[in-house]
Amino acid sequence: MPAVRLIGPGRAGRSLARALAAAGGWRVAGLLGRADDPVDAAAGVDLLVLAVPDAAIAEVAAAVRPSPGVVAAHLAGSLTLDVLGHHDRRASVHPLVAIPTADTDLTGRWFAVAGDPIAGRLVDALGGRAIAVADADRVAYHAAACIASNHLVALLGQAERIAAAAGVPLEAYLDLVRGTVDNVAALGPAAALTGPVARGDWATVDRHRAALDPTELPAYDAMVDLAARLTPRPPFFEEDQEVSACG
Repeated sequence: MPAVRLIGPGRAGRSLARALAAAGGWRVAGLLGRADDPVDAAAGVDLLVLAVPDAAIAEVAAAVRPSPGVVAAHLAGSLTLDVLGHHDRRASVHPLVAIPTADTDLTGRWFAVAGDPIAGRLVDALGGRAIAVADADRVAYHAAACIASNHLVALLGQAERIAAAAGVPLEAYLDLVRGTVDNVAALGPAAALTGPVARGDWATVDRHRAALDPTELPAYDAMVDLAARLTPRPPFFEEDQEVSACG
């Protein structure tokens, strides 16, 4: 049975350790924290995972004495294998999932992998799906991940603020959000788009803008512009027609 040791007892490290221990197939040899000396962390295992903040990966990797045949890996989405420095065998395993707590379930998830094939074996043990992302594409890949997760959370924060002004709780909108995500999964973003922008109804967009607090307009206008990129020009649109600032 292959063995893995993790450095970094944060949300990602602890979630991965829990998932591997529960899935079986890998022996979790331990989880090292700030107070532990990492110099011999690669000894006696097949895989050493650096589950530390992105900015600390290079420093921690440099502090670990390489061990013959042992793969050093990180969990960073936007970093290349170069940050693992002097380790001959290197890999990256980035869980494509939000990890808000240390007991987030990582089984059956998508993972972006690079480098040594052991990364794919780790994903297989978790019942996950591996997608190979080359070093040159990792920043764009990670930007898309942040848009899909972090920016969605920020948008729902805006929805919560605006809804609260109308006396409506965020909870009332969450089924709408879930249904929209399901529609995107089934149809793709362009076909799933509904609402005034999809209809070319700029008068409604203007009424929205007039009702919003001015501090909410930049984000609203940006999203109207992004929604418009998914749609063909409305049939009634004419070249000399005056449109709203969001049009």
